[in-house]
Amino acid sequence: MPANLTFDALKKAVAAGEIDTVLVAIVDMQGRLMGKRFVAQHFVDSGWEETHCCNYLLAVDVEMFTVPGYKSAGWEKGYGDYVVKPDLATLRRIPWLAGTALCMADLLDHHTHEEVAVSPRAILKRQVARAKAMGFDAMMATELEFYLFEESFDTLHDRDYQNLRTLGRHNADYAIFGTSKEESVMRAIRNGLWDAGIPIECSKGEAEAGQEEVNAKYSDALDTCDMHAIIKNGVKEIAHSQGRAATFMAKYDHRRAGSSSHIHQSLWKAGKPAFRDEKDPHGMSALMKHYIAGQLAYAREITPLLAPYINSYKRFVVGMFAPTKAVWSLDNRTAGFRVCGEGTKAVRVECRIGGADLNPYMACAGLLAAGLAGIEQKLELEPAIAGDIYHAKRVREIPHTLGEAAALMSKSRMLRTAFGDDVVDHYVHAAEWEISEQNRVVTDWEVKRGFERL
Repeated sequence: MPANLTFDALKKAVAAGEIDTVLVAIVDMQGRLMGKRFVAQHFVDSGWEETHCCNYLLAVDVEMFTVPGYKSAGWEKGYGDYVVKPDLATLRRIPWLAGTALCMADLLDHHTHEEVAVSPRAILKRQVARAKAMGFDAMMATELEFYLFEESFDTLHDRDYQNLRTLGRHNADYAIFGTSKEESVMRAIRNGLWDAGIPIECSKGEAEAGQEEVNAKYSDALDTCDMHAIIKNGVKEIAHSQGRAATFMAKYDHRRAGSSSHIHQSLWKAGKPAFRDEKDPHGMSALMKHYIAGQLAYAREITPLLAPYINSYKRFVVGMFAPTKAVWSLDNRTAGFRVCGEGTKAVRVECRIGGADLNPYMACAGLLAAGLAGIEQKLELEPAIAGDIYHAKRVREIPHTLGEAAALMSKSRMLRTAFGDDVVDHYVHAAEWEISEQNRVVTDWEVKRGFERL
């Protein structure tokens, strides 16, 4: 599904004075857009060929701190450059920013001009190519949940994110009147993203006060992840333009439900769904069963790609619609993996483990790698589990902490074969840094709990 602006159309829009700025954006380890704003005329003259960025963009934490210990970049290597190569197939207008277009880009090694191995977009592209070599097109869609707040990012920052007030006051899940009160922001989000070439299907209130969900149409895996990254950035920019704030934290308040990013997946072959078998009781092909079996077998090893932060694991709470067990079921929202569209051509598997804080490229690459491994190994699909899976006994659990998950990922032969040792070590190091940072910080909870009583 292409973006909505060809290079020739961009040239005409620039000549007509309609576009004066082109954003060139790469995706960092956290799934954020990073890059430069080009004068549009310079971009169409020569900037479209390549630009450069510091290689520390794939070696910093969420606060942009230069993390020691990475093999790919560090002080001992002088933090050199990566080549930023615009992908002109991703050109699109950004209507909520005046006179602006955006182009996604890949990161290339400055010397070899090969894609940087630890770049999230490159990691996903390699798994997509692996599927293609097996004869399949990987099709995916992500659902994104987030919270909207009454006040701006700057206001909330200046008061240390205390006394947060969501725009909605009560659970407005599917409620029309309840979400009408938030429509000034959500309408701008839906229509803005649509006009940016992102086929938004709908938005809805989610199952907590002030929580929203936005859904885009399924597409190929790379396009889906590009759209996901742009949606998150767009939601924040549009909310900011109206003096509001939005958060994609997996769990911003322990008293509230977390925000997820469910990932729907299927493989297609020669333009037809390869997951469908009309003769099967549930419409599931043998290929689909192998694919799900692979994701179950390696679910615990890929969890850091679905839940990359300390906070991510606070979302996995019984009774709040986030799964705690890495098992599969038929249309059951208490399972880590849910089969949707049973008996139809839209039959697919939905991974419900990931939070809204995930990096979509890493999450989709991990899921695809696990599913393809299941096909290659012809893994047998275990029986589905029904009922309240929260209380199921003696079944595979989602890791309880980032530390547990990172240790499993580090030992994963499947991921090391699919991604390469350097990539796995890079992202394990990111998880270990996250843990070490959290371990040294005194939290508000500790002070309130122990200041007087200990």
